[in-house]
Amino acid sequence: MRGTWPVSLRAGDVVLRPLRFRDGRAWHDVRRRNADWLQPWEATLPQPDPGTPTTFAAMVRQSNAQARAGRALPFGIFMRDAFVGQVTVGGIAGSSLRTCHIGYWIDQGHAGRGIVPLSVAVVGDYCFSALHLHRIEINIRPENSASLAVAAKLGFRDEGLRLRYLHIDGDWRDHQAFAITAEERPDGLQHWLRHR
Repeated sequence: MRGTWPVSLRAGDVVLRPLRFRDGRAWHDVRRRNADWLQPWEATLPQPDPGTPTTFAAMVRQSNAQARAGRALPFGIFMRDAFVGQVTVGGIAGSSLRTCHIGYWIDQGHAGRGIVPLSVAVVGDYCFSALHLHRIEINIRPENSASLAVAAKLGFRDEGLRLRYLHIDGDWRDHQAFAITAEERPDGLQHWLRHR
């Protein structure tokens, strides 16, 4: 699933683009201010992994390498040039599967403004149209009401509970699985979001 990278996408004031080295200060500032708010939903490692980036620059390099290899699409979310969060397409698979999953987080000060649903819709439309993927998944902790609202706004189907699915906040956590296929959104996720 190699594609063209870098890719930048836009919808109104929302710009989705790869993080750059010069975004490091803004990224660290947002992460520091939101540490307590994000902690319950943050992926953690069950055991040390020497391949995990230890600096922002290393994270950017690794993310871009994964994108160029067609395994992921790691976007920063920007509002009028201000960094406010991330939306990442991961687990991209081609061949007869043609699927991916999407994860996201946003600065608490920008939450509830429709930025994340719009970002997921824009990225999802790119996955369906440019990458010709067939299915998109979002996996959410059942306690994360804000994230559940994103899946609901976009009309993702609830496919049930995945027990101890991801290591989050220091333990294996259950996740509710949601999915949508290209046939379910022939006019795209952005169209659905605007017209529902």
